[in-house]
Amino acid sequence: MYRQPAYGGRWLFILLGLLVLLCLGTVYSWSIFRKPLETELGIGASESLLPYTVALVFYATLMPITGFVIPRWGSRRVLALGGSLVGLGYGLASFAPSIGWIALCYGVIAGSGVGIAYGVPMAVAARWFPDRKGLAVGSTIIGFGLSPLLTAPLANCLIEALGARPTLLILGILFAAVILGIATQLRFPPPDWIPSPSFPRKSTDSPDHPLPASRRSLPLLRNPSFYGLWICYAIGTLIGLSAIGISGPVGEELIGLDPTAAANSVALFAIFNGLSRPLFGWLADRLHPHQVTTGSYGLILLACGLMLLPPQGSLLAYWVTFSLLWFCLGGWLAMAPALTLRLFDPERYAQNYGIVFTAYGVGALVGTMIAGQIRDRLGSYSYTFYGMAALAVVGIWVANAFLKEKRKLTRQGSHK
Repeated sequence: MYRQPAYGGRWLFILLGLLVLLCLGTVYSWSIFRKPLETELGIGASESLLPYTVALVFYATLMPITGFVIPRWGSRRVLALGGSLVGLGYGLASFAPSIGWIALCYGVIAGSGVGIAYGVPMAVAARWFPDRKGLAVGSTIIGFGLSPLLTAPLANCLIEALGARPTLLILGILFAAVILGIATQLRFPPPDWIPSPSFPRKSTDSPDHPLPASRRSLPLLRNPSFYGLWICYAIGTLIGLSAIGISGPVGEELIGLDPTAAANSVALFAIFNGLSRPLFGWLADRLHPHQVTTGSYGLILLACGLMLLPPQGSLLAYWVTFSLLWFCLGGWLAMAPALTLRLFDPERYAQNYGIVFTAYGVGALVGTMIAGQIRDRLGSYSYTFYGMAALAVVGIWVANAFLKEKRKLTRQGSHK
């Protein structure tokens, strides 16, 4: 039986996947480009959010499709295609004459590339770590969350030195080179591979799975657990992606930071976005689904309260608020795949998570559009925090009404 690479050598695939997602996660740094483009093109907040919104929608749309393609094409081909589109989209956006063309190049082309490539490192990690799936996936997607920690200051420095357009071109070339290089190495293990001769084969009634095998074997769209998870994921990402899209502008407009300080703040928030992923992945493997999701929404309520209560305009409140909001978004990007592995057939993880991930697309589209509209119509981003708090309350209700009920079914099923 095939047992290579060695037990410890498989961690190389985590590192390679992390680097891929580090490149792809630059989409979270779009707020750094907004002010320069608003000045250059004479556009408002809603228009400058358009490329980011379109990118997130296409990213989430292509993700489910790719989940069905990866097993047929293989990880290398899919990743190479995604990396090529990312580089092409960034490069074409650097020459685009209007915000509409930028949305087409950056949003549609680069966003599609992100959606195609995103699922590959996670699927590879889950296959190489059948004994630590939650930890492996959570560790891999650290790269996506920590990306702005490196790319936001890098992009800001390049923008100040060269301008927004050359920066897009440079980043496109860099990302395409890195992803295409890694695509030659990232692969699935052979079908009969196991991490070690002593690797334990878990029974279908393992406590790692909160539902009995009969429930997990249901088609995804007929499984009641899917709808509770989908709604909670959509709410969590709607709030988090809205926060990411307005992080820089809120710092400049409400707190009075200069662009460099705002960019550095985004880098700080990215640390929390990345660190939350292995933590929430670990918690999602050990706590009831409704407990970990309710905890996330509770942190969101705390964050919104800090920005709504006086003294408004506090730098400390700004840092804590957006650190928590980015932290919770990163948590959802770890909780959702971890809960998908636990609640549904793990052999169809790539396909199942692709469908669950459509919740991310809904959150991206609705959240970023509403955030820009609130700013343009009401004159301040501060009103968005009322909506975030209300959605968090709804999320707590959904989690306890649906995900908690699934645990009751588990206990009932265990006595049959």
